[in-house]
Amino acid sequence: MLSAFLCRELPLCVGSEEGCQWQALPSPVQCEETATRTWDLPVTGTEAVLLGFQHYLVMLGTTVIIPTALVPQMGGNNEDKAVVIQTLLFVAGINTLLQSFFGTRLPAVIGGSYTFVLPTISIILAGRYANEPNPHTKFLRIMRGTQGALIVASALQIIVGFSGLWRNVARYLSPLSAAPLVALVGFGLYELGFPSVAKCVEIGLPELILLVIFAMYLPHTVHVLKSIFDRFAVLFTIPIVWLYAYLLTVGGAYRNAPPKTQFHCRTDRSGLIGGAPWIRVPYPFQWGAPTFDAGEAFAMMAAAFVALVESTGAFIAVSRYASATPIPPSVLSRGIGWQGIGILLDGLFGTGNGSSVSVENAGLLALTRVGSRRVVQISAGFMIFFSILGKFGAVFASIPAPIFAALYCIFFAYAGSAGFGFLQFCNLNSFRTKFILGFSVFMGLSVPQYFNEYTSVAGYGPVHTHSRWFNDIVNVIFSSKAFVAGFVAYLLDNTIHRHESSVRKDRGYHWWDKFRSYRTDTRSEEFYSLPFNLNKFFPSV
Repeated sequence: MLSAFLCRELPLCVGSEEGCQWQALPSPVQCEETATRTWDLPVTGTEAVLLGFQHYLVMLGTTVIIPTALVPQMGGNNEDKAVVIQTLLFVAGINTLLQSFFGTRLPAVIGGSYTFVLPTISIILAGRYANEPNPHTKFLRIMRGTQGALIVASALQIIVGFSGLWRNVARYLSPLSAAPLVALVGFGLYELGFPSVAKCVEIGLPELILLVIFAMYLPHTVHVLKSIFDRFAVLFTIPIVWLYAYLLTVGGAYRNAPPKTQFHCRTDRSGLIGGAPWIRVPYPFQWGAPTFDAGEAFAMMAAAFVALVESTGAFIAVSRYASATPIPPSVLSRGIGWQGIGILLDGLFGTGNGSSVSVENAGLLALTRVGSRRVVQISAGFMIFFSILGKFGAVFASIPAPIFAALYCIFFAYAGSAGFGFLQFCNLNSFRTKFILGFSVFMGLSVPQYFNEYTSVAGYGPVHTHSRWFNDIVNVIFSSKAFVAGFVAYLLDNTIHRHESSVRKDRGYHWWDKFRSYRTDTRSEEFYSLPFNLNKFFPSV
């Protein structure tokens, strides 16, 4: 039996203003006046393996989608795409293990990030690769350039994290400034939801409907199997819809369909099964020695900084859904440092993409209500295993993208709703609170929309100077909805009447006082202490 207990309802603090009286798992979370919590039984070893495999399936979507979009633009073929996916999956498994053992120690999956796509595309379009006639040579050169940029960019998160700089920033976070950041970490990815489902609606929509039925309706209808439907809804629905998509494919439903429709709907159009080797272990510098360009490195550093902010929001959401106490700033900073090491590994191995916290897997924690570190570590084992056995991993990676998009509709919504949950600590009758909340969320949606619309029409971002690296930096930063919302909320919350006593309570700052230092709450040891007695050598403050 694993020592992972499940909180049926998240903590709601309605007690006195002295602060929440959090209790460590497996005891119920209590506030001073009201505590009615339902806890499930611990997960068994078999359940942990199935839940870990479920996390592996959920993170596969991003792992496949990003290389599928980038590798052909680099000049790579199906074999190159399969190797890049294997490498990204392999490094994601390593990074997830590092984060769960030595980083924040939260059950967070570390995988590919859409934030790094923009600077990677900028590298692809760089003039120094335009005259390369051989597609495979062009692919190798671009991959080496991307590796060099990622290696340099990783230094930013490593320095900011391990030096404690991010700890000092995080200490000024309040529930009010965290709410827009966490909310748009999830809701800001709406473009990857139903628009992608609609690319093959006859597959994506059934997956979305079935997932809602299995996760929300059946547990309250078939009481005997309640916990099974609660925890394994993804494992039930994906095979059903995948088989349905396969029957449509072999039945000739898409025989005369346009190529774009066939690509999104057919189960045999990914090219991964044929292109993947049977057994292959990714290794550092497999594409050759990295090349370095200052402009590309600066652009990738901007993406690393945006990913740092987005991962902060995702870590907060994960801590919430794992029923842990609020993450201490020093632990958060430590996790950012290890994420920087993850980006360094991306550069060394050549994934073509950087790493950040997987938002969809944070949402899966809410769906399953299992916040077990062991489950995520098992999931990392599946990532490494299937990345080495390429053919077997390619089978699961060939699941049509609209099926993953249907999962995103629910998991991104769960992750975003974690942000709204922090508003329970704020005074929503305060006009200051209303302004900061509304303005930050609105700007977080509006500013990136302007940048994206401008880019789609003009082919380049609103900032279009003779300095390409400067253009990339600005365009990357202001294309992130979570970053813009979090930055605006953080700035306003810490500058508008911050020192007034009533404002301190309005912004919910006093609720988190107990968790601003690692040592002021004894339960920090249970959730966030390092293994093997490493806290003696690397103390948290």
